[in-house]
Amino acid sequence: MATPMSASKLLEVLRAEGLTVHEVRDWRHHNRNSKGAWGPVNGVMIHHTVTSGTDSSVNLCYDGYSGLPGPLCHGVIDKQGQVHLVGNGRANHAGLGDNDVLRAVINETKLPTDNQANVDGNPHFYGFECINLGDGKDPWPEAQKEAIEKVSAAICRHHGWTQRSVIGHLEWQPGKQDPRGFTMDSMRQRIADRLAGKGGGKDPGKPTPKPKYAPFPGSSFFHVGQKSPLVTAMGRRLVAEGCGRYTKGPGPEWTEADRTSYAAWQRKLGYSGKDADGIPGKKSWDKLKVPASG
Repeated sequence: MATPMSASKLLEVLRAEGLTVHEVRDWRHHNRNSKGAWGPVNGVMIHHTVTSGTDSSVNLCYDGYSGLPGPLCHGVIDKQGQVHLVGNGRANHAGLGDNDVLRAVINETKLPTDNQANVDGNPHFYGFECINLGDGKDPWPEAQKEAIEKVSAAICRHHGWTQRSVIGHLEWQPGKQDPRGFTMDSMRQRIADRLAGKGGGKDPGKPTPKPKYAPFPGSSFFHVGQKSPLVTAMGRRLVAEGCGRYTKGPGPEWTEADRTSYAAWQRKLGYSGKDADGIPGKKSWDKLKVPASG
């Protein structure tokens, strides 16, 4: 058991782990503390959003919806591995879960099967929503999985916990399946490695160097309505490669001009047919060498 971190301390430990962290609106004072306890905290819980798009997902997690007010977590981890803090205090993310699981998390022992819902998890877990459709097909970019690893390790390191204090929503509440697309056992191993000094976690006070090129965010990232500096950076590279098909120049919103321009890049690489449909794939993305932001 532990006293929850203050907003300033949470921000500090996440950035010390080398994460890019965004502060969303009035997140430092945004919570559900008036509805119940916050703390003592016992662990970290990982979820997926069942949404796509960074801005809309972050806003949903901040505001919540009818019947379930926000914040719906403490932070949102996007496809690029960046963290958006949306709440500080009690959040509507865990709900009722298995008290045997909570006991195992507290004791850091092997998790039992979650087969009952008899204890409120919202006072006991930091919650992080990860942007993913949760359909088993939407990819999990390595940058996003690494951010989950870093977030979890940073919080565990601060509280003196091991990787056994990190669970998925599917391990807490019967009927839940999130996060879907990787196993929590594999993620806990990554967290254990980082806490042991591997994976860049040996010196938490020294941020991990930023990648030279932006990692592939997954094909589902590119859809109508998506807004991101990454789209602008991609467009500028397409123009530099002679594949720009813009009338006003690249911008942050994914448009038909972006798709047409990327299709020209795919054709330049020798792709044709459905392989040159203008939706980025990992191989063509890596060859474009889009600069990493920041």
